[in-house]
Amino acid sequence: MKKTILRKYARLIAAEGGKVQKGQDVLIYASVEQPEFAKMVVEECYRCGARRVMVEWEYQPISKLNVKACSVTTLSKLEDWEVAKWQYQVDRLPVKIYLDSDDPDGMKGINQAKYSKAMQARYKVIKPFREAMENKYQWCIAAVPGAAWAKKVFPGESRSRAMELLWEKILFTSRVEEEGDPIAAWEAHNADLAARCAYLNDLGLETLEYRSSNGTDFRVGLIEDALFMGGAEAALGSGIVFNPNIPTEEVFISPKKGIAEGIVYSSKPLSYRGELIENFSIRFENGKAVEVHAEKNEALLQEMISMDEGAAYLGECALVPFESPVNRANVLFYNTLFDENAVCHLALGSGFTNVIKDFDSYTLEECHAKGINDSMIHVDFMIGTEDLSIVGVTRDGQRVQLFQNGTWAF
Repeated sequence: MKKTILRKYARLIAAEGGKVQKGQDVLIYASVEQPEFAKMVVEECYRCGARRVMVEWEYQPISKLNVKACSVTTLSKLEDWEVAKWQYQVDRLPVKIYLDSDDPDGMKGINQAKYSKAMQARYKVIKPFREAMENKYQWCIAAVPGAAWAKKVFPGESRSRAMELLWEKILFTSRVEEEGDPIAAWEAHNADLAARCAYLNDLGLETLEYRSSNGTDFRVGLIEDALFMGGAEAALGSGIVFNPNIPTEEVFISPKKGIAEGIVYSSKPLSYRGELIENFSIRFENGKAVEVHAEKNEALLQEMISMDEGAAYLGECALVPFESPVNRANVLFYNTLFDENAVCHLALGSGFTNVIKDFDSYTLEECHAKGINDSMIHVDFMIGTEDLSIVGVTRDGQRVQLFQNGTWAF
């Protein structure tokens, strides 16, 4: 891939994604497979005026070895230096940039029960730090091809050709072209998403009803003063507007905990903890996932919804047109960042407190009391199909067709 177009992408991530400002610290999480691109992102962060840019390198095979070799007690413990790093994040609120290159099967074969116990124990320590930072800092998740990931997407190609093809798909869906300004393209895209949110928010919706020929027949309730959001967001306090996901095609809202009935069927595989859950369904009663089935990795899906009390409840409903650029890329990415932006999806686990109107005037506990779900997980899974229908029911009883044949009806 040409360095000139990769430079545009790096600039987009730093300047529009993370919206790095003069004097800010930046934390970048990157795979050891892509040092040159990570270096470009570091350079662009400094061009934006960053005070200091730090990179934490990740390598799935070592993570897998650690899970295998260490005891639950060892995996569960946050060392003093790890706690100090979390405190630094609370104090400095660095911009966080995640460059995702993971192999969808990279953690296959680990002891999932062991890993769950360790993550549950660590979360108890981490949660207060996360809550202290919530909505206050800029962050961005973007993707960079990894060799194993590229071969998963393009199994019939050579390694180098698969990497090149995955680069092409990532750049296409991220609105990065050889000609033109990707930042200007994102500003126009954000304006379109904002207009759709405004229309939905003016309707005064109380429930969403989903139906599809694959068997999905589902109803979910909405919080009275929750708002649809999409695209760019503003950090609490600073007001800095950033783009948390590159790419993104979704308009989303957090539903009301405890109000969800019916069954949904997946339309794409779910990559969770380095393994794929395929062809699954989830049935809800009184807002809770009470029954799950999957052709592949059903036990892992059950493990996921058992991580804590909130893991079996919904945290997000996202509307994505079937003809989105990600879906038009005509590949299955095996990566939630992309596949969730191909079609409509739901998420199990934690909701977003910032969807509550004037959320900054409420405590975290008050947001949860309004119906925002609380959990240690947030896992998106795709349910959009070519014939998906979504009807919104307003608080005065009107029925409004929001999606018809898998795409926007307005």
